[in-house]
Amino acid sequence: MTIPPPDRSRDRRIEDPSNLWIIHPAGRGLLPWFVARGISANAVSICGLALGIGAAFAYSNWTDWRWAFAGLLLSVAWLIADGLDGMIARATGTASALGRFLDGLCDHGVFILIYVVLASSMGTVEGWALAISAGVAHAVQSSLYEGERSRFHRRCKGDAGNPPAPSRNPLVRLYDSVANAVDRFSHAFDDALRRHPDSERFGAAYGEAAVGPMGLMRLLSANMRVLAIFLACLAGNPRLFWWFELIPLTAILVVGLIWHRAVEARLAGTATQSVSNPFPTQRT
Repeated sequence: MTIPPPDRSRDRRIEDPSNLWIIHPAGRGLLPWFVARGISANAVSICGLALGIGAAFAYSNWTDWRWAFAGLLLSVAWLIADGLDGMIARATGTASALGRFLDGLCDHGVFILIYVVLASSMGTVEGWALAISAGVAHAVQSSLYEGERSRFHRRCKGDAGNPPAPSRNPLVRLYDSVANAVDRFSHAFDDALRRHPDSERFGAAYGEAAVGPMGLMRLLSANMRVLAIFLACLAGNPRLFWWFELIPLTAILVVGLIWHRAVEARLAGTATQSVSNPFPTQRT
């Protein structure tokens, strides 16, 4: 099988630098080996989960800086596996709704394990309360961010999108409903993009304008959380990570969503004017 060229579906303007220089290049380097041996994307997702479990075990000894570094390295390996499974699915044409759900489940499962391990090591009611609160915030932040990122990539290509056919799997439907919770607030721009006479150019203009809010929201990525966990453990206080999720990351999400909707509203307004009056009267 011929390995396809690097995936261009991810816009480099909004990618986390660690993805650009570490995670994705490592995944692309491993891709031919995995494809040649027929290793499926779902199998890689499960391997990623195993690496995440290893990271959680390492962080159970977070008071020792050497174990904290081991947790960081295993977490980076998990992120590489998390990107590699999608590359394999695209290279082999085996992408599916179940695979997407499994990928998301493995992602969230790793963080849940790390939260449980850290809270257990602290052994206080406050620690458990912080872990649970931060975990809920994390789930909402990640789901909304993934929805925004997917929307951005689609629109930059001039694609206004169509509502996907609902999955028969209730777990997949639940995951999609959270990830697309803000869709109804962005329909006006998609309608404008759909009606625009030059959707590709309008999509490119949108991409230029939306780079700001999307660049801000990339701080909600798993990469940033992995680094924050390590730094909090290295500082001797895992609570710092949970407070980071509850306050700064929540603020980033709110500001990013409002900023993104404002960009959409402004561009949708200009598109409506151009469509309603494509041939403005010229003064003589």
